[in-house]
Amino acid sequence: MKYPNIREEELKNKIAQEYFWKYDCTKIIGNVDFCVCMYQSQTELFEQESLLWAEAKKGSSDIYKSIVQLILTIGKARTFDKFLPPAMLGAFDGEKIAFVPYNEIHEVFYVNDFNWNVTPSNHETKEFKRIYEKVKTTIDSKALLFNYLNDDKELKNFIKKNFIVGKFGFTKTKIDKNNFMVIYNKWLQTVKPTIAVNWDAAKKSGIIDGDFYLADLLSHENNTLKEKLFVLLRNDHYELDRKIDEAGMFSSKRSDFSDKQVAHSQFWNKYDRPPKEEYWDYIVERRDLLVPQDVRERKGSFFTPQIWVELSQKYLTDVLGDDWQDEYYIWDCAAGTGNLLAGLTNKYNIWASTLDKQDVEVMHDRIKNGANLLDDHVFQFDFLNDDFGKLPKPLQEIINNPEKRKKLVVYINPPYAEASSYGEESIPLVAKGTNIFDKYKNSVGAESLNELFAQFLVRLIKELPDIILGIFSTPKYITSDKFIKFRNIFLAKFHKGFICPSDTFDNVKGKFPISFLIWEFDGKSQVTKIATDIFEEDKDRAIRISKKQKSFSITNKKTIAEWRSSFYIYSDNPIGYMIIVGPSMQSNNNTFFTNKPTDSYVKKGMVAKISSSNLIEMSIYLAVRQTIETNWINNKDVLLTPTKALYKDFEFQNDCLVFAIFDNSNNVSSKFGTNHWIPFTEYEVNAREKFESSFMTDFINGKPKPPQKSAVFINLLFEPEPQYGNKTPLKFSPEAIAIFYAGRELWKYYHSQPNCNVNASLYDIREYFQGRNEKGKMNNKSTDETYMQLIGNLREKLKLLAEKIEPKIYKYEFLK
Repeated sequence: MKYPNIREEELKNKIAQEYFWKYDCTKIIGNVDFCVCMYQSQTELFEQESLLWAEAKKGSSDIYKSIVQLILTIGKARTFDKFLPPAMLGAFDGEKIAFVPYNEIHEVFYVNDFNWNVTPSNHETKEFKRIYEKVKTTIDSKALLFNYLNDDKELKNFIKKNFIVGKFGFTKTKIDKNNFMVIYNKWLQTVKPTIAVNWDAAKKSGIIDGDFYLADLLSHENNTLKEKLFVLLRNDHYELDRKIDEAGMFSSKRSDFSDKQVAHSQFWNKYDRPPKEEYWDYIVERRDLLVPQDVRERKGSFFTPQIWVELSQKYLTDVLGDDWQDEYYIWDCAAGTGNLLAGLTNKYNIWASTLDKQDVEVMHDRIKNGANLLDDHVFQFDFLNDDFGKLPKPLQEIINNPEKRKKLVVYINPPYAEASSYGEESIPLVAKGTNIFDKYKNSVGAESLNELFAQFLVRLIKELPDIILGIFSTPKYITSDKFIKFRNIFLAKFHKGFICPSDTFDNVKGKFPISFLIWEFDGKSQVTKIATDIFEEDKDRAIRISKKQKSFSITNKKTIAEWRSSFYIYSDNPIGYMIIVGPSMQSNNNTFFTNKPTDSYVKKGMVAKISSSNLIEMSIYLAVRQTIETNWINNKDVLLTPTKALYKDFEFQNDCLVFAIFDNSNNVSSKFGTNHWIPFTEYEVNAREKFESSFMTDFINGKPKPPQKSAVFINLLFEPEPQYGNKTPLKFSPEAIAIFYAGRELWKYYHSQPNCNVNASLYDIREYFQGRNEKGKMNNKSTDETYMQLIGNLREKLKLLAEKIEPKIYKYEFLK
């Protein structure tokens, strides 16, 4: 509620100031609570004309009863005889406001044999109940209801367009291709709950609320205008699943409203339906936007932006020749509403199949309105479950003929739903509930088939040899360690491709590369490395091609995760913990040091202990994951086990240690136990007391004794014997020494503060100066200028060290 717990007079003042500030709300009209008029100079001779008479109630109230009370108030005093009636009557409370055209109500004032001499506020009189019954239907069908919080913009726009002297009728909000999704989100809250449908059961049957919304949106006088839609609005009910049954009789299903269509009427009273006809095809084509996220992931209802559609077709032309559309057959076996096929010219060579009957209906409707497809070439087909025997005979003839099959281009943007790595967000029986999963899980690995797009690839490579494939997807099938067995059977020649940012696709979360790659299934080419063009948006959101290409090295080498596991320790006295994640770059931001891992990380097995015996390795691991900024281009790159040349580069090892101590990814805090990570002595920073731990300075100076290797700890990194830290003082590069100097000044400044914590870590120091916001998140800046200068200097030196470390990440083949 926007205005809770305020008195009625205060509410009227706030409504006047917030929504009717351009109008005169001071005039008193009889006993009417609230009146809105145009401002009028004292020299004007004519009566000041009212635009609204309204009843006001504090808190939350029954709008219907408030309007009836207003009618009784007006009728009792015959206010309409003494003042010019307004264009609208209304009622409002602390959360909402409603308007009813006066001309829809006025006849009630002339009812015969009616006793107007009753108390309007007494809702129990027979007169009140009689008026209520008389006007209820009118309010149901004609009232416009706005919620202050949900409909603020629409309410202000309605007032602006309708509160005009002499205006007759309402100007409603027009619907176009830019706001139909905004209106849909409001429809979900208001209308959907009143439709008599079990939505959970409907969803399992492939019926979505978006189809009911389209039926509403593309209608006139509550009758849907496009007969090809899956759901139709028929005045006071919906009709769906229309078909000819086995007896040759037409049949359909019906869904009614649970509230006699009241919410539906009041909602659509605010909007001008239908939109202009020029928007109809676009809105129907963008049905994918109305598909729930989980269904969209499962069925592939993702709209490929037109710019990437056009570019992919250009790349196909470059590979297959200018006449490829006449020389090749084209099948989109995950077509959705068919937008990937827009721009193709030879409809006799194009087939489009999709899982959803609703999408088939949409494509048939688009054909009716000019889409360059054939009705008989558009069909329902579940690619991951159905037998090819269900395909149209002309398409069967193509895939069963080896020579014709060589001329088949499968051109797709398949679904990408997967079973989550940790199970919390997995979608039961989505990826693992298909026939293709069961058929090929042993030969190509169940782990890779957790992703639906991979199942499309497996069926294509196994059952449609010799074809040409043009596919939009993430590039993980050529980089991820989960696809090693898959790549053994993926024998194909790479021709050409590009990558583009995922956030240019609607409703795709995260920033990562979407690739379009063209393959020829030749049954012999083992993919080792490919290079693609890079397209991205500039600051003006214009698309441009990068001068560089993106290289993908296809390797079955062990990942950094396996290297990491070689230096796990099981000590009871760790100096900290590392949060461990998957080997791809997208997980880098979730890699950090802490001395208090959350229960969630512990339960998921995402915690590794740090001690003197593996501190250098852990520091290398952290530095490798934090020095290269993750972006959409490298998001899916996989970090690998390094080469043995790393073992002898002690400067690199020590650089990584310094980076791990001073980087923001070190979240160790003295709040959660002893801080072993102070890289200075008490004397260096003018500490007031002795530190609880001198571990880090002892380690740097070579004081800790070498730990005994346990049976469960097998160090595979350093051969034959570690040569660092715990025997002789460490030697640091000039870049690392510069960080120590910058860090020391920061520590000294902190220890000069009157209420400092002697054992504070770098994380504690940052928290002290930067503070936290109301959500508990550490602020990015501090008001202390000296601190900002010192931390800025430290970060600058750390950036230089990261630039020094980065080339060696490639040299030692963490990345290829």
